[in-house]
Amino acid sequence: MIQNIEKKIKLALAISVGSFVTSLIIVGLTFVFAYSLVNEQRKNIYVLDHNVPVLVRQTEHGTNREVEYESHVNMFHLLFFTLPPDDEYIKNNLNKAMYLVDDTGLAQYNNLREKGYYNSILASSALLTIQTDSITVDENGHFTYYAKQRIERPTSIATRALITEGDLQDVSRTDNNPHGLIIKNWKTVLNKDLKYVEKKNF
Repeated sequence: MIQNIEKKIKLALAISVGSFVTSLIIVGLTFVFAYSLVNEQRKNIYVLDHNVPVLVRQTEHGTNREVEYESHVNMFHLLFFTLPPDDEYIKNNLNKAMYLVDDTGLAQYNNLREKGYYNSILASSALLTIQTDSITVDENGHFTYYAKQRIERPTSIATRALITEGDLQDVSRTDNNPHGLIIKNWKTVLNKDLKYVEKKNF
């Protein structure tokens, strides 16, 4: 009788210890899985591409920095060259663009303003939009931007080829510069007419 009780006690103890150890293993595995899942999610970051969130992957060596390079260049050119006949909209876009470029961008803006470029857009009710063709960035951060610019006026539509180039430099990320990049030595390489079409008057 006593032996049966001792066996039952040992069995109960073995079951209790086994259950406790099993619970510890399950908790440990759950913790490891949860940690790895959270750590993996932290590698997912979103960047804004002209107010459109783009999911990119963060890695230890910044292998996806290329995505941000192209997005930054694209965002700057969209802001700088999208010009409707609206003075406040133009100023707002250009102010945003200036956070993404060094003084070479400001110099080009001032040059265009002094020549009356923006006033002529307002006076002629022109609508300027840009379509990105491609962006190349080399290992040193030097980029070349290829695009077509469409200039629509009440009487005509003109299409121009646009090529610019510059260098990208890492800076601190801010709300106004989410990619943490700045364009340096920016210049226009080509800006020529491709097509000119007069609108028909009915």
